[in-house]
This record gives sequence, structure tokens and C-alpha cells, in this order.
Amino acid sequence: MGKVLSKNELLAEISELKNDNKTVVTTNGCFDILHVGHVRYLAQAKNEGDILVIALNSDSSVRGLKGPTRPVNKEEDRAEVLANLLSVDYVVLFNESTPESLLADIKPDIHVKGGDYDINNLPEAKVIHENGGKVVFMPMVEGKSTTNIINKVKN
Repeated sequence: MGKVLSKNELLAEISELKNDNKTVVTTNGCFDILHVGHVRYLAQAKNEGDILVIALNSDSSVRGLKGPTRPVNKEEDRAEVLANLLSVDYVVLFNESTPESLLADIKPDIHVKGGDYDINNLPEAKVIHENGGKVVFMPMVEGKSTTNIINKVKN
């Protein structure tokens, strides 16, 4: 089995990992053009537990969030790139605008988000807390973003 799993495959794997008392950490995002900010963020997220799962926005989900010109990279490519990072254990795609439903099923011990969010504007915080998990915010890497890269290429 590879690192990019369907929801059902992931849930079966998570069940076994939790039976082995592994701490499951999740994060989510588009990860459209991978950059050093993403890599540092994912390495820090992995340090929060044993297993890091990325809930990756599907192409249709990214378009809904970012507009018709995004994503730059297709979901299969984004998933493959993420799956090949040392810090990442599993990648699962989701189609909704937020990963709330998926996270309700995974029931992670810890959910990590970037410092551009806080507990009041993070839609999935409620479902994490309802299932006994905690939310951890990581600092952003100043000046490193996909939007900045896209703007630089355009100019």
C-alpha cells in the first residue's frame, strides 16, 4: 500500500495505528505549489505525533476556494509530491471546502494549521474538540506562499 489512500483505506489504517497507541496528527490544505514554507510546516506538524496525515483539497475543492485558475498542479501530482516528503505518512483527498467530515471520521489526536488561522476562524476546530483532539497552530514562514510565487512568475 502506498501513502496516497482512499478515505476507506485510510480509516482502516488509522484504526490499526490507534490500536498500537500511535498519535495521529492531521493537517489539510491545497499545497498547490510546494515551497519551503510548506516543507517546514509539515516537518513541524510531524513532530507533534507519530503519524502525519494530510487531507488534500481535490482540484474541484481548490477551484471553489481559490478561483478558476487554480490549482496550478493537478490533485494526483500534488498528492504524489506530498507523499514523497519524509515527514508525510499518508495523503487523502477530499472534495468539500473544509475537511470537517473527513476529520470527524479520522478523529485525529492533534490537528495542525498555520498561524494565519486561529481557533475562532478554523471551521474544523469544533469537530476536532468534539472528538477529544486538540488543535495546534504553527507559525507561518514570512514571505513564503503559493500566491507570492504565482505573482512573481506573472511579473
